Amino acid sequence: MLKVLKYLKKSIIPIIFVVLLLLVQAYCDLALPQYMSNIVNVGIQQGGITSIVPEKITAEDMENLQLFMNEDDISLVNKNYEKSGNIFTLKSEIKEKTSEQLEEAFIDPELISSMINMAQSGEIDVDNDAYQSSNELADMMKNLPEGSDFYDILKALPTEHKDMIVAKMTEAVEGYKSLGKDNVKQLVISDVQQVLKNADVDTDSLQMSYLYGAGLLMLLYALIIAFCTILTTLLGARIGSGLARDLRSTVYGKVLRFSSKEINQFSNASLITRCTNDIQQIQMVIIMILRMVLYAPILGIGALFKVLGTNQGMAWIIGLAVVVILFVLIVLMSVAMPKFTKLQKLIDRINLVSREILTGLPVIRAFSREKHEEERFDIANKNQMKTNLFVNRLMAMMMPVMMFVMNGVSILIIWVGASHVDAGDMQVGDIMAYIQYTMQIIMAFLMLSMMSIMLPRAVVSANRVAEVLNTEISITDPDESEIKSFENSKKGLVEFKNVSFKYPGASENVISNISFTAKPGETTAIIGSTGSGKSTLINLIPRFYDVTEGEVTVSGVNVKNVTLGDLRDKIGYVPQKGFLFSGTIGSNIAYSDKNMSQAQIEKAAEIAQAQEFIESKYDAYDSEIAQGGTNVSGGQRQRLSIARAIAKNPDIYIFDDSFSALDYKTDATLRKALNRYTQNSTVIIVAQRISTVLNAEQIIVLDNGEIAGTGTHKELLENCEVYKQIAVSQLSKEELE
Repeated sequence: MLKVLKYLKKSIIPIIFVVLLLLVQAYCDLALPQYMSNIVNVGIQQGGITSIVPEKITAEDMENLQLFMNEDDISLVNKNYEKSGNIFTLKSEIKEKTSEQLEEAFIDPELISSMINMAQSGEIDVDNDAYQSSNELADMMKNLPEGSDFYDILKALPTEHKDMIVAKMTEAVEGYKSLGKDNVKQLVISDVQQVLKNADVDTDSLQMSYLYGAGLLMLLYALIIAFCTILTTLLGARIGSGLARDLRSTVYGKVLRFSSKEINQFSNASLITRCTNDIQQIQMVIIMILRMVLYAPILGIGALFKVLGTNQGMAWIIGLAVVVILFVLIVLMSVAMPKFTKLQKLIDRINLVSREILTGLPVIRAFSREKHEEERFDIANKNQMKTNLFVNRLMAMMMPVMMFVMNGVSILIIWVGASHVDAGDMQVGDIMAYIQYTMQIIMAFLMLSMMSIMLPRAVVSANRVAEVLNTEISITDPDESEIKSFENSKKGLVEFKNVSFKYPGASENVISNISFTAKPGETTAIIGSTGSGKSTLINLIPRFYDVTEGEVTVSGVNVKNVTLGDLRDKIGYVPQKGFLFSGTIGSNIAYSDKNMSQAQIEKAAEIAQAQEFIESKYDAYDSEIAQGGTNVSGGQRQRLSIARAIAKNPDIYIFDDSFSALDYKTDATLRKALNRYTQNSTVIIVAQRISTVLNAEQIIVLDNGEIAGTGTHKELLENCEVYKQIAVSQLSKEELE
């Protein structure tokens, strides 16, 4: 997985930008519950009043409150208020420390004032309230004449008596201060509201202003979250697509350099899956990582700190939820991970079966094996379906479990939080915020659990891609110090010197002790029975395989001592099975050089005896060729393959049984034209038909991987029994004579 992730290096700046966007988004997400709590606690319950220090207060109310302040508090208050007429106004520029001192100065007087107001209005029963700590106050409140004011009576009392009552009242409210700052605000807020109303402050407007302000800020944060989400998704998609592009290019580049040994190690179907489906899985998970995996811990940790800062007494609920979620994830992943590995292999199997069936359709129809192949595909398909269903069902359990945990935690928070509200430790808005922060923590785990559906499969895919990237290529260019140049004096000369070869993993040689020379201006033919090693032999020249023993030289240099590009530039190769690429006839002939002139293309087609059928088409050389050349006949496909090699004008031509699909007349005409065109080149022909090699200057007869004879047609008829048997089986008595 790490080998794959290194391809993200070029995207490091966009990734940093994504992380910054996620931090901004998390900050906004974490701010919203607090604003919602403030709307409930401050905007609704406190009428939009954020501080117990009134911004405006009448002289009468100020005098009443100062009855319960000490001299230092009175001095602090007078210093920070400006009097205009009968109204005291709080100064606009007050430091944070001074603001805290003012709240401390007002807290006791406002609590006492609130209790007095409630007692006078009959809202509380003094017999059952904190007033019981002051019997004199209780008796006084009961026996006050109707319509009299407590403050007036208190002011009229002797100083000594008044101070005693104030001290006892101050002692009576100490118990309320232990409820916490926010709860104390709730207790005195009605008194503060009345003070503001007395000073002609529109408290309704103040409340609406707070609610609108908080609502607009929440809306702004929501817009920022939406913007960050869109931009993060866009950048994540670009980074993921860029990674897939680079990874796919690298893998394809590596596969193109594979020798037949590496291709056989993986199989074509598996390589196709690794280059497409596996890389797509990696792309998707990278996008999800940038969008969710990075965001989940940021949001979860941030919410955890917010929760712990709200109320330590309910932290155990979070711990319980996290333990349950982790247990569920561990169990699910331990069961699902092996299935993900199996799933990718089953996709390989479906691709393999599909490819075989589609490639072999004519044979399947000819043998009426459609039913058998349907059953074979159905088995592969059902195996993949069963595994996929098992994984999906397993992962489908995750969402209900997570929702159960989320709802259970919500109920638990409300149940436990209700007792805290009843005890005065929390406010309703705090519980709402607590629930939201807890949900954010669980949502972070939910995001990770959703990733756990894709991540194991992506890890499997990444490992499969890494297998391709880590595979050592057996046939490579030599070190720069070992590279040699071709000898001009031996241009096109091909020599085999005691060459033996066996396929990787095989115990016996396919060919043994092969030695011969193919000279420029001559045709060297290789003939033999099926399985004698003809194609294997010529595959050693362009280094499709490397020899096990001995050496192969081209233009006087061992093929291992030149670069693959330089070596193959000298060779025009026509494979046993003619293959054409999707495009046009012209583009297929000019495959070796996209800038090839039209005259050169037409000349190659003429020599390959393809000009007649090409020009009979409506678009001639611009006629479309389907993938694999399926819209032309076998003979036409073979002639176009030959024309492609001729157009390259190489030093060495290799024809691997490339005339088998041609009729005898076309075969003879083509070879005659080819002989004239390749007078200065080395021509090596692998053939099954004696008629194709009759006029070759040198015929090499292979039998069980060894040379059974070398010479011309006449010489071999006299000296090589193997060749004679082949000739007798193909030629008439008159032709032999």
